[in-house]
Amino acid sequence: MERVTLRIPKQQIEEVEQLVDSGEFPNRSEAIRSAVREMINEQYEGQTEQAGKRTWAKV
Repeated sequence: MERVTLRIPKQQIEEVEQLVDSGEFPNRSEAIRSAVREMINEQYEGQTEQAGKRTWAKV
């Protein structure tokens, strides 16, 4: 796994912290990884729908 440094507005990181505190995610990194996976899946689904292809696998 690679390390990535990014800047996130304070309000957004506080919301991520709330997800961690509520037990939704074990830590901030996993919450952010989940968001990235969801974004990639949505992008992939949009592309396959436009191309008329069937989705066989998701990230």
